[in-house]
This record gives sequence, structure tokens and C-alpha cells, in this order.
Amino acid sequence: MELGPYVSNLRQELAVAAEAGGEDARALADRLTAPLESATRLVLLDALSAAADEITRDLAPGSVHVRLRGREPSFVVTPPPAEPLEDEPGAAAGALPPPAPAPDGEEGAAARINFRLGEHLKGRIEEAAERAGLSVNSWLVRAAAAQLDAVGQSPPVPGRAARGSERFAGWVR
Repeated sequence: MELGPYVSNLRQELAVAAEAGGEDARALADRLTAPLESATRLVLLDALSAAADEITRDLAPGSVHVRLRGREPSFVVTPPPAEPLEDEPGAAAGALPPPAPAPDGEEGAAARINFRLGEHLKGRIEEAAERAGLSVNSWLVRAAAAQLDAVGQSPPVPGRAARGSERFAGWVR
């Protein structure tokens, strides 16, 4: 996406507004247009980033990211995966379900986390994300949500107490 036409349009509008103020206003507008170009580009990038975040919240688990190439932004869209039918091969046990909806009060909230992992595991994650047609971030979010859902739904194992608990269960002869 080229920002040049938008910056030029703003420059032209500033010149038209300065015409009403006379020669001094025109001279001031001419001196201000060059320094304002970079500020205008930054404001437009902020607006595009905010729009991409809003679209991502509505598109989840898909996403929209703004990337800067040179001085021009571009968009990277990761659509949400199509829901596989139960008869389709993608519906096997290895497929990740969509993440659970955010609890009340957390809609649209996002947090950043950094963690370290080995190169081999990183490569496997990247391959899995590519096969699923997702970004690595989207794939990791889905994998974490699926694991948490699976742990929360699994029945407790008889005879196995929680870590740090002194409770024992089972049969003794």
C-alpha cells in the first residue's frame, strides 16, 4: 500500500487552507510540509496498525499484520482455517481445535510472552504451522489452548495426587 498519495493529498489540503490566510500563511505552509511528511506517515502507520489489531480481534483465530517494506506498509493476512468435517483427514486427533473464547473482560486483550526453545523444536513448530496454513504465533496459541482444554477435560487419574499433595488414593491388600 502506497502512503504517498495520502501524504500528497494532505500537503495539497494544507496548501488550500493556507491560501485563505494570505502570503504569510502560504509561506509557513510551504516550510511545514516537508517536516510534516514523516509525521504524517507515522500517524498513518499507527492508524493502519490499530485497524489491523481490530480486524485481528474480529478474525481470530486468523490474523492481520502490518509489515513495513522500505517506507511503505503491506498487509499479511492469515485467514482462519476452514472447519474440517469429521470425515475429512484433517479432523484426525492431531488437528488442533480452535482456541476457546476469552473469558469475560478479556475480549481483545493480548499479552506477549518470550520463551526459549531448541532449534530442532523451533523447526518442527514452523513446519507444523506451515502445514496448517497458520503463522507460528497462531499455531502456538491454538496448540496451547488445545492442550489446556485437553488437560481441563481429562478425568483425574486414580491413585495419582496433585503435585505437593499428601493425599493418597487406591487399594491396599
